[in-house]
Amino acid sequence: MKKYFFTACLTALLSLNAVAQTRGVKIGYIDMEYILEKVPDYAQAKNQLEEKAQKWKQEIEEKKLEIAKQKETLKSEKVLLTKELLEEREEEIAFLETELLEYQQKRFGPTGDLVTQKSVLVKPIQDQVFNAVQDIAEAKKYDFIFDKSSDLTMLFSAQRHDISDQVVRVLTRAQNREQKSKKLLEKEAEEERKQDMIDDNPNLSERQKILDERKAARDKLLADRKEAADLKKKEAEDKRKQLLADREAKKNGTVSDKGTNAGDGNKTTPPNSATDEPKDGESTELTPEEKRAKAEEAKTKTLEERKKIIEDRKKAAEERRKKILEDREAAKKAKENATPPK
Repeated sequence: MKKYFFTACLTALLSLNAVAQTRGVKIGYIDMEYILEKVPDYAQAKNQLEEKAQKWKQEIEEKKLEIAKQKETLKSEKVLLTKELLEEREEEIAFLETELLEYQQKRFGPTGDLVTQKSVLVKPIQDQVFNAVQDIAEAKKYDFIFDKSSDLTMLFSAQRHDISDQVVRVLTRAQNREQKSKKLLEKEAEEERKQDMIDDNPNLSERQKILDERKAARDKLLADRKEAADLKKKEAEDKRKQLLADREAKKNGTVSDKGTNAGDGNKTTPPNSATDEPKDGESTELTPEEKRAKAEEAKTKTLEERKKIIEDRKKAAEERRKKILEDREAAKKAKENATPPK
C-alpha cells in the first residue's frame, strides 16, 4: 500500500513539474513544524503544556514510589501476616498498580490529556497558517502549496519554493496589530473610566491634578539625579583616561618628571589648574574621608530638594484650603444677607 502511495505521489509531483514547465504553474511548500516553532503564542502555550506534562510525570513517579514502598513493607512483614491479611494487602497493591496504569493512559495515552490538549493548542494556529497560506497564494498567484511536514513524501524540495518564512511574517504582523489594538483599547477604557469618575465626583479632578503634579515632581527629581550621576561618572572616566595617558606617556619617555614634553618642550597643565590633575605619584582614588564628605554633601542636597518639594506642596495645599474656607464663608454671608422672599 505504501509503495502504491509513494508511486502516486511521485507521479503527481512529476506531472505537476511537467505542467509547471509547459504552462507556468507556480508551486510552493511550507514546513508546519518550523512555522509553529516560530509563532510566539504556540511556543508559550507549548511551554505551559510541557509544565503540565512534567507535573503529571512527577505524580506518576510518586505513585510508583508508593507502590514500591508498600511492596517492600509487605515483603518484610509477610511472615507475620495471616493468609487473609496477606491477600488483602496484595489486592490493595494490585489495585494501586491498576490505578497507576489507568492514570498513565489518561494523561499520556493515544487519547489522553496530553494529545488532546496539544490538538486543541495547535488547531487555532493551524487555522491561522492556512488563512495566511491562502492569502499568500492569492497575492503571489501560487497554484499549489504543499506541507512538507505532512504524510506527503517529498523526495526533493528546492529552498526557493519554501514560503514558510513568509507565513511566519504574516502571522507576526497580524499578532503585532492585535496586541497594539488591545493596548489601545485598554488605554482608552482606562481614560474613559477616569473621566467617568471625575464626572461623578468633581473633587477627583483636583485630586488627580495634585497627583499628577507630585508624579511630575518625582520624575523630575529622578531625572536630575540620573543626570548628575551620569555627569559624575563621565567626569571620573575622563579623569581616569587622562591619568592613564599621562602614565603611558611618562613610561615611553615623552613626559619628564616635571611634566614637560621631551620632544617639543610644551608644558603640561599645572596640578593647580582647573583640570585638577594629580601630581606624579599621587593616587586618583579618593580617601575615605573625601568619599564620606561627598556622600554627605549629596545626601544633604537630596534632603534639601525633598524638603523644598514638601514645603511647596504644603504651601499649595494651605492656599487651597484657605481659598475653600473663604469661599464657604462668603457663601454663608451671602446667604445670611439675602432678603427673604415676601
